[in-house]
Amino acid sequence: MAADAAAPDDRRPFDALLFLSFGGPERVEDIRPFLENVTRGRGVPPDRLDDVAEHYVHFGGSPLNGLNREMIDALRAELDRRGRDLPIYFGNRNWNPLIDEAVDGLLADGHRRALVFATSAWGGYSGCKQYHEDIARAVEHAGEPDLLLRRLPQFSTEPGFLDASARAVRAGLERFDGADPVRVVFTAHSIPIAADERVGDRLYSRQVAAAAAATAERLGLGDFDLVWQSRSGPPQVPWLEPDIGDHLRDLAAAGVQRVLVAPIGFISDHIEVVWDLDEEARELAAELGLDYVRAATVGTDPGFIAMIADLVERYADGGGELTAPGVGDNGNSCGDGC
Repeated sequence: MAADAAAPDDRRPFDALLFLSFGGPERVEDIRPFLENVTRGRGVPPDRLDDVAEHYVHFGGSPLNGLNREMIDALRAELDRRGRDLPIYFGNRNWNPLIDEAVDGLLADGHRRALVFATSAWGGYSGCKQYHEDIARAVEHAGEPDLLLRRLPQFSTEPGFLDASARAVRAGLERFDGADPVRVVFTAHSIPIAADERVGDRLYSRQVAAAAAATAERLGLGDFDLVWQSRSGPPQVPWLEPDIGDHLRDLAAAGVQRVLVAPIGFISDHIEVVWDLDEEARELAAELGLDYVRAATVGTDPGFIAMIADLVERYADGGGELTAPGVGDNGNSCGDGC
């Protein structure tokens, strides 16, 4: 049976969970091969890879795999607390442990029906469709006709995600002294405008904007900003704007003195957070005289982990709508054209 395909009356329970993520190198010697995996076929010049590699070298690799293992441990504890005996397997798109290895492992342990939690809240190609492609390739690689991998729906509208985001922003605001106003700036990874327009009428940017607004509403914020970060590629290609660096300059010019940056587009503190925000943006803010705080990502927030467990339990016994990839009871799908 193909990945993400199930008959409408197929309500058999699932017996495993695959935690699927982007992947990151954990050793310096793995950085360049990892980046070549990520950019294969995209025509990225070697000198650009050299520049990006330096960001990873600064940290001795990527923290992403370790952060994902922490999330898996927290999820395992939450499922155990609920009495849900569901083994969790860890696989990545771009680096070890790869998804093929994870699927081989769950098959060797006798599992044939696994739910898949992918660590992306957003629609679009890299955040949604590419994960379905990863799953399909893993099923083809396994060559097991009875294998079914069913991806859980994305979670940008789930209250557990939005509540955790609000808690992170609130904790960040509490780090400021005094009563002077703090400008809250939400940020997410930029993508080419053309890519955003191809997917469900700018689905990605609309989802990020809606999540930022819902988080701000939970905090009673009457005003906030949404910016974009980590753009790459040729300068003549338009990407989502404003860029966070340009926006910090504009805030300083307008007389803003205190800024909280909330990386709502990321669930873990990986390179785009710890380098682009904690190093580059923080350094720029200091040059501009801005009091700068970066809010935490949701990561192992207990409410966010409980949200993942809720999604698992929503489908683990075969319930819910299983006739279309990425669609759940909340209708939170990838969107047309994804």
